[in-house]
Amino acid sequence: MSIAIDQTVPDDLRVPATGEQELGPGDFRGRIVVLYFYPKDNTPGCTNESRDFATNLAAFEAAGAVILGVSRDSVKSHENFRQKQELPFDLLSDGDEQLCAAFDVIKMKNMYGKQVRGIERSTFLIDANGVLRREWRKVKVPGHVDEVLAAVRELAGN
Repeated sequence: MSIAIDQTVPDDLRVPATGEQELGPGDFRGRIVVLYFYPKDNTPGCTNESRDFATNLAAFEAAGAVILGVSRDSVKSHENFRQKQELPFDLLSDGDEQLCAAFDVIKMKNMYGKQVRGIERSTFLIDANGVLRREWRKVKVPGHVDEVLAAVRELAGN
């Protein structure tokens, strides 16, 4: 069963992360969490989306938000991606698909004419009390970060 709008995100959703940590949305109570799921490190769309979040990090932080990126890639892959793209926030490695299942982002997708299971690019906005307030599914990268930032500001009362 996936987490729905206005439901509290469980505190026990924690996975390996960059910086030799184990993290999850529940570790950031008191702050707004932008949790974005992307298919794969070092691919064009995922790189552009991650760079857009990084470019706007100061604005997100000013509104009281933390950004966390999630894919099924390994922590090692995330560390390399984070360093190469100079990403100033943590990336979570969901190899066992625990977070993916909780947010229902694993979908059947067409890739080169074949059906494959993969992450559907999605973003979730969790308030300071740990309640899911907004979700964006089937995200198109251009303009997405601006839309999420506007929602964060609205949630924060800015």
